[in-house]
This record gives sequence, C-alpha cells and structure tokens, in this order.
Amino acid sequence: MSAITATAPPKIATIRSDGQKAFRIQSIDLLRGLVMIIMALDHTRDFFHITAWTDDPLNLQTTTPLLFLTRWITHFCAPVFVFLAGSSIYFQALRKSKKQLSLFLLSRGLWLVLIEVVIINFAFSFDISYGFIGLQTIWSIGISMIVMAAVIWLPFPLILALGSLIVLGHNSLDFYEAKHTGQYDFFYSLLHRQQGFPIDEQRQLVILYPFLSWAGLMVMGFCFGKLFLHYEGAARRKMLLWLGFGVIALFIVIRVIDFYGDPGRWQQQSSLLYTLFDFIDVQKYPPSLLYMCMTIGPAILFLAATEGAANRLSKFITVYGRVPFFYYILHFFLIHILSGIFFLASGNTMADALKAAGKFQLPLFIIPGKGYDLWVVYIVWLAVIFLLYPVCNWFSKYKQTHKQWWLSYL
Repeated sequence: MSAITATAPPKIATIRSDGQKAFRIQSIDLLRGLVMIIMALDHTRDFFHITAWTDDPLNLQTTTPLLFLTRWITHFCAPVFVFLAGSSIYFQALRKSKKQLSLFLLSRGLWLVLIEVVIINFAFSFDISYGFIGLQTIWSIGISMIVMAAVIWLPFPLILALGSLIVLGHNSLDFYEAKHTGQYDFFYSLLHRQQGFPIDEQRQLVILYPFLSWAGLMVMGFCFGKLFLHYEGAARRKMLLWLGFGVIALFIVIRVIDFYGDPGRWQQQSSLLYTLFDFIDVQKYPPSLLYMCMTIGPAILFLAATEGAANRLSKFITVYGRVPFFYYILHFFLIHILSGIFFLASGNTMADALKAAGKFQLPLFIIPGKGYDLWVVYIVWLAVIFLLYPVCNWFSKYKQTHKQWWLSYL
C-alpha cells in the first residue's frame, strides 16, 4: 500500500487521563517524524564516517554524489521542524489564552536553552568540563520561542508582516558582512553570524545557529498554521500544492538571478550533476532565504501528498513526530555510545580517545581521519531508529493519555 494513500481524516483523537480529547494533525506529525528520522542520519555520519571531521561532504572537489546527498537531504530537518513548531504554537493559541501561551513559550524557551547548554553539549562531547559549548538547534528553537512569547500579542497582520520581513529581508545583511573585517560583536553573532568566543583559557562558546532567521521562520510557521486550518479536504490539498510549488518556484527564480537570497554564488561545474549540486548548495548557518525556500516548499508538498495517510509505514514514522524532543535527546546519547563501542572494539583505548579530544572537546570517541565507510553509517543509522522505536512509542502513548504539566516540556 502506498504511503500516501488517503484513507483517514487529517486529525485523530485520543482520550487523556482527565477524560478530555487531545487532537493531533496526522500529516504534520508524519512530516515531523520523517525529518527527525533523517536528522539521525546526519548525526550518525558525524560520529562514524571516516571524513566527517576532515572534509566537508558538500565540497564538490572531494565529495561523491552519495555523500553529497547524504548530507544535503538532512538540510530539510531543522527548517521544517522550526516551521512546524511555529504552526504548533498557532494550534495551541486556539485552546489557550494569550497570557497562558506567552508564559508557556517563555518558560519552554528558557528550558530549551538550558537543555542545549547542559544536556545536548554533554551528549555531544561527553566532556564534564564543558570545554566546548555550542549553541545549536535546540538553542535556536528555544530563543525563537522566547521571541514568539512576545510576537503572539501582535495583531495577525503584523505577525505576518514581521515574519515576511525577517525571512525575505535578513539576507540584506550579507552586503554588510561581505565588507566587514575582523570579528563581529557577540550580539550581532547571536543574530546572524557563526562565530566562537572564548569563555576562559579552557572553554569556548560557539554560536552555530544565529537565531534571527530561525525566529522569522517560526513566525511564518505560525502564520502557516492559521492558513492550514482555514481549509479542509480537497481545498486544503489544493492550497498546499499551490503554496508548495510557489515557494519552490521562488527558490528557482532567485537562485537563477543569483544576486540576492544567499551569500554564495553558483557556477557551472565539471558535469551537469555537479552543477545541479552547486545550484542547491545554499547556506544553512544562518539559513538563507533560498535555504528556507528550498526546504519548506517540498515540505508543504509533502503535507499535501500525505493528507490522511494511514498505513504501517506512516504510523511507524509518526511515532517519532509525536515525541521529537524526547527522541532528539535519546538519539544523541545512543549514537555517541555506539561510536564508543565501535571505537574500543577496533583496538583503541580510552587514553587514545582522551588524547584525540584535545583542548576543545570533540566527541569523545572520534579521531579525525579514522572511521568507517558510508555503508556502515547507514546500517548504524537504521539500527538507531529501530532501537529507539519501542521507547518512543511507549512515551508517545503515555503523552496522549496523560496530562502532567511536565509532559509539555519533553
């Protein structure tokens, strides 16, 4: 049976322990679950692939088509998740007062920033001294939620205008950055520029996900949530198709013009395939306008194609989409532990690991230039997905039938 067979309504209901119904939108959970699964592929590559720490998989001079696509496909994960997080905020706004929602977004945003600094950084490095503190995906989502705590008080037209201004206009900063010399100050880096800052002689803070464009994308996801619920059935599918193809068309037109929307420029390569790769290789840190168009357009088409999908594959994938934060934390620990097992089983020692980690801690069981072929990465990735399924399925069912306040923070 096809994974996109429409045999069920777009919403499903479960009964919580308090007797109330909790509704979820299947196609959105399915899309969120898919990007969470794909995301684990990128992190598995980071911990296992032989060139993960010595070369860029998007470097057209050294990559292979499979390696390029292995990295490129994971570009969809962060923007789609942030966009759908914005939509989820709109759905929550339908059942919470603005004050309730604003306080929740503020507290959950601060919680996510704390988790990024304390839990995710430890899961990445296993370094109890926190020599390297990276502000990555969870940080960007958390700070964007804090922004949304204020934004939701605005009239909807102003929310849409603000999101459009950030998403469409933030690449105007590229012209300033192209002429800038030296370091950027800390607050500018938080907004729009990857950069590291020393905390002391033993520690550094690295801003990997400047948050301005991520916050803009979350705002646009909020607006999309309103549009999504405005339509039903065939009308919704038609709207999603027009919108998805429209966003993709915008990407193609702006990329062909090649003047605005991304700080990089594409050029003809040695083959048509590599020219296409260069065309779709756009900036993620921070996400450019073209990066957002390239990923969100197909994601919207996916929602149109999977409206009402109900089969074994869609149910399997949806489990991860209902507990994404829980899954995110577990998968980092599991991948790192598995890399340690492989590392020690290959004849290495803990002393080798500690020596390779250096001053600013790499993942504990990684020596740059040592690792495995891409086929091993794929096998480990699939193992991670299936190993996490039972606990994610249990927690998904628990969340659907219980109401404890702390569940909304996991």
